[in-house]
Amino acid sequence: MNNLRKDLTTAAIAIVLFTLVLGLAYPLLTTGVSQVLFPNASNGSKIELDGKVVGSKLIGQDFKGLPRYFQGRPSVTGYSADVTYFNNLGPNNKELSEFFEEELKTYLARERRYDPGLTAADVPVDAVTTSASGVDPHISEANARIQAHRVAEVRGLPLERVLDLVSDHTDGRFLGFFGEPGVNVLQLNLSIDKEVPR
Repeated sequence: MNNLRKDLTTAAIAIVLFTLVLGLAYPLLTTGVSQVLFPNASNGSKIELDGKVVGSKLIGQDFKGLPRYFQGRPSVTGYSADVTYFNNLGPNNKELSEFFEEELKTYLARERRYDPGLTAADVPVDAVTTSASGVDPHISEANARIQAHRVAEVRGLPLERVLDLVSDHTDGRFLGFFGEPGVNVLQLNLSIDKEVPR
């Protein structure tokens, strides 16, 4: 009986101790350090315009149906940060194949009007595929350069100016060699709004 009481006391002390250290002290320490070293990132990398939060550098937004804006990647979540996931279908899945075909058809119908020479072979992969989270804020530079034709014409801007803005908002590879360069769609669209207010 004494051994059982001793084991229960030891277990209770361990639960309280680990709860205090790992459930309270460690989160407070990491939160405090991140607030001091990376205040913007630790608060969600919010983007403000005229003192109002308009989005996050880390979360894509839906610009569908707005031809004056660059469009993000397809999203199975509708860009909802509350339910991030991807479609999880295999490469031989018929439903996934039909999804890609539909996205390609939509992309070509939207962009070919402004870039008549555009073919299916020219369309970058990210223009028709979803990201792992469903809220990726970036598109490839190739995708943005195709869309630049539409945005330039709809906004009445010179194509070269829009392409310069694409280059200005292209992030390089992480640490110089991880991943691919990407264009943050929200930041690019905000810079387009500065050129020609909506």
